Amino acid sequence: MREKLFEIYQLLYRHYGPQQWWPGETPYEVMIGAVLTQNTSWKNVGKAIDNLKRAGMLSYEKMSSLPVALLAEYIRPAGYFNIKAERLRNLFLLVRERYDGSVGRMLTEETGELRQALLSVKGIGPETADSILLYAAQRPVFVVDAYTYRILSRHDLIGEECTYEELQQFFMDNIEPDSVLYNEFHALLVCAAKDYCKKTSPRCSACPLQGL
Repeated sequence: MREKLFEIYQLLYRHYGPQQWWPGETPYEVMIGAVLTQNTSWKNVGKAIDNLKRAGMLSYEKMSSLPVALLAEYIRPAGYFNIKAERLRNLFLLVRERYDGSVGRMLTEETGELRQALLSVKGIGPETADSILLYAAQRPVFVVDAYTYRILSRHDLIGEECTYEELQQFFMDNIEPDSVLYNEFHALLVCAAKDYCKKTSPRCSACPLQGL
C-alpha cells in the first residue's frame, strides 16, 4: 500500500507539478477559508475573502466584533452565508474563551488537543478541522475529502464502507508525517478528481493514473 500511494503521488506530481496549497496570505485567512469552502468552490470563497479585505475586516478582532447578520453579508458569495456566519461566530467564541482571543496562541496548541477543540465547535467537522490543522497550523494531519474517497475507491484501494478516520489513518500509516508532503498530496488528489476522476463521466483514458 505504501508503494501504491507513493506511485500515485509521483504520477500526479509529474503531471501537475507543485501546488503549494492553501491559497491565503496568513494562517488566519486560511482558517476562515477552511470554514467558507464548505459545500462551495474556492472561486466563491475567494470572492467572500476579497469582500472582507476590501472592507478592512479580515482579522479576528474585526470579524469577531461584527453582528452575525453583517458578517453574513460580507461572506454572501461563499453560499450558505447565514449558516457559515454562525459557524464563524462559534469559532470566534472558541478563540476568545479558550485562547484569550489569540489566533496565534490557538495555532500553537498541541495537535491532538487543538483538533478536539476545533471539533467541539458547532459546524466544524473532521475535514474542516483537519484543513485548519494542515494548512493554517502546518501540522502533519492528512485531510480527507470526497475527492480522496473517489480516487482511492475507484482504484480498489479502499472499500465503500471506509470511514473518514479509517481513510485518514490509511494515509498516515503509510506516508511519513510531513505537513508539506501531506499538503501537496491532498492538493494533487483534488486536481486529479476535478480534471479526470469526475463524479460523472470520468475521463479515465486521459487520467495520469490510467493503468494504475
